[in-house]
Parts: sequence; structure tokens; C-alpha cells
Amino acid sequence: MNDAPLRIDLVITELFVGGAERCLVELAIGLRNRGDTVRVASIGTLPTGKQAALVQRLREHGISVESANCDSAIQALSAYRWLRTWFRSGQPDVVQTMLFHANVVGTFAARAVGVPVCIGGIRVAQMHGARLLIEKQAIRRMDAVVCVSRSVERFAHKVFGHSIPPTHVIGNAIDIAAIDHVLPIDWTAFGWPKDAQVLLFVGRLHHQKGLDLLVEAIEPLLVDSGDSPAMRCLVVGDGPQRDTLQRVAKRLGPARFQLPGWRADSLALIKGCRLLVLPSRYEGMPNVILEAMAAGKPVAATAVEGVEELLGEVADGQTCAPEDPAALRELIQRLWQAPDAAQELSRLNRQRAVTHHQIGLLADRYRAVYADLAQPV
Repeated sequence: MNDAPLRIDLVITELFVGGAERCLVELAIGLRNRGDTVRVASIGTLPTGKQAALVQRLREHGISVESANCDSAIQALSAYRWLRTWFRSGQPDVVQTMLFHANVVGTFAARAVGVPVCIGGIRVAQMHGARLLIEKQAIRRMDAVVCVSRSVERFAHKVFGHSIPPTHVIGNAIDIAAIDHVLPIDWTAFGWPKDAQVLLFVGRLHHQKGLDLLVEAIEPLLVDSGDSPAMRCLVVGDGPQRDTLQRVAKRLGPARFQLPGWRADSLALIKGCRLLVLPSRYEGMPNVILEAMAAGKPVAATAVEGVEELLGEVADGQTCAPEDPAALRELIQRLWQAPDAAQELSRLNRQRAVTHHQIGLLADRYRAVYADLAQPV
């Protein structure tokens, strides 16, 4: 494998704060630190305000970030034309795309201008018939595909069949040192006692995340805590189910359930919580689980794509079947009422994050794929 510097363009659907977006940012920084020339393009308009944290981080590291300013599917042709011009200006050796819109528009645009190597990124196992048919056409034009987990790789081979090029599994990674510097939240900011015992959800308020299942599972626990410390639930994020959840918050009352919207301090919330919950219907490799592991927290999650791979040998004690509110309730209750067992799971989660998901491994793994394709021996 030749380690000569490469010109690498990374393309993603948008750059709002999320798991895939964090991965791309850390990848870009890692590649630049190795000596490669790296640029980043977002199909969607770049975020502003607190949501612009990832854009700012890229620019602080001297990485060019540009946008096609196309925020709707009907603007796909405009995004395609913009990307063709952008690729021509940089003449990349490798284009890496992530997420559906970037995979499709980015790959077609890169091939149209003769980019030598095109690599896709599949990060979620979403059964969406129309999208899969469209994405399949882009997959056929890729030289390789990076999947975020083994389960996503199996999903990709199942839905794309013989159309798919060689696949590589590269999981999420996390900056352990950055996690360690974050202080836990002071829960008095929410009107709760400083030592409040909080069940925390962080993510997009979308059907995928199973928040309807979460509400059904925990409502009896919030009303009747028994001998355990009083449970309070914080649901952090934004999305299409916000109005529905606001009605839940009003019904349950702020003493037990709050919905503060998107927050930039999610790591502080994770470090301050007692238990992180993720009741998703499907995933890829959820970054919020990895953040909880790195923070030394136990999790209660559904056993969907990537979750068991992250948790490894202690997955059984922290997962339940998806679409089963009763099983989720039992899991949460068991972890809540057994603090010593939960503490041991916390220790093992942290150990696994440190051993297998250090941020320094991410760029090396992607770079090895790029170098083998761009500069074959």
C-alpha cells in the first residue's frame, strides 16, 4: 500500500449534529492530519448557530466546507450540477459519500467528471423500497462500500445483491479524551434536584427511534417508582414527532418528563444520567450508545443493527427485542433496581469503548481502503 498523499472529497447529505455527520468530521480531520488534501461538501444548506458546531470544527482544522444549498429532493439536479463543478475544481483521487442523498447524487456527479475512485457509505438498515431502488443504481457505479456495522453489511448484501461492490466494515469511533473533559449536567437547570436520577434519550424525534414504545414502557414506572429512586425522563432532540411528545410531556408533568428540544450539551447530559435508553426500530451503529459507553454509563436498548456489536459480551444484559414495550419496561426496571449490576455494566461498557472504538483508529481504517483502490500495488 502506497502512503503518498491523496486528494479526498467527502460528501454528506447535511452537516447538522448527528452520528454520521460526526463520523465524517472526525474522518476528515484524521485524514488531513495524515497529510491528505481533504474537502467536505454538504448537499443541504450548512447549519447556523449552535447546530453549526461540526462546520466550525472542520474550519478550525483548516478543512474547506462548502454547500450545494439544496434542501429538497426536487433540487437533486441542482445538487448534481453543483457537485460536478465542485469535483472538477478539486480533481479528487477519491470521493467518499455518506447517507442516501450523498450516495446517489455524489456518485453520479463524481463518475460524470471522471473521478477515479468512488466509495459509498451505508450507515443505516432502512427498508425503504423506492430509495433502495434508486440507491442501487449508484451502488453499481461505486468501487467499494463502507458499512458502519456487520449487520448493516448483511443488510446491504441482501437488498443490493450482485450489484454491490466489495464491502468494508468500519464502525464508529469516539474521542475518549474529549468525553473525559466534559462535566456532568447540573439537573437543577431543569428544576430537578441536583442528584436527580434521570432516564435519558438523545436522538431524532422520529418513528425510527421508537419513542412511542418508550412512552408506553416507562409511563407506569414514572407514576409508581416503588422502592427505587424516583425516575425522571428527559427526551432530548427534535424531529417530526415533537408535537406528539409535547402532549405526553404536558400529561406527565415536568417533575417527571421533559422535552427540552435539541441541545448542544448532550455529552454533559449523558454523563449526568443514570441510564441511557434507545428503543429504536432500526439503526446502523448508534453513536449515542457509543457515547454512553465511553462515559461509563449503562444502556437500555433494542437489539437492532449495530447495538449488539457495540456492546459485545454484555449486550444481553442491556438489550431487548424491538417493538416490545413490555420487554423494554422490564429491561429498564431491571437495570434501575440493580445499581451494583448496572455499575459493573458501566465499567465494561467503558472498557469496550476504549479498547475497540478509539478515534485514532477511524482515519487509519478508511485510509487503508482508499489507498488500496487509488494506488494499487
